[in-house]
Amino acid sequence: MPRRVKDFIDISEYTSLDDLIRYLETIRDNLPPAHEAEMKIRGDDVFGRRLTITYFREQTADEVELESKYAGGDQQQAEIEALQRKLDDMPFDDPQQRKDAASG
Repeated sequence: MPRRVKDFIDISEYTSLDDLIRYLETIRDNLPPAHEAEMKIRGDDVFGRRLTITYFREQTADEVELESKYAGGDQQQAEIEALQRKLDDMPFDDPQQRKDAASG
């Protein structure tokens, strides 16, 4: 089953209300099925505000290929997680705690 990724569309240009409505209608009409689209106003007074539309889409073939190339596969991920658990179980003598205990 292909993975879904979150994609973003930022609208930051100043435009007329009619142009903005047409642009939003075009975006809505071209969204993929089960998109779960949301629109938010982001930014601040210093850098400006913008409308941000987020939605989910299926990964492209190129994205799937790159992810499989760089992800390292499930075996490597399992090995990394096993090493992480071993490190979490190792005792750790925090020098800051020793310092606090000695002074207090």
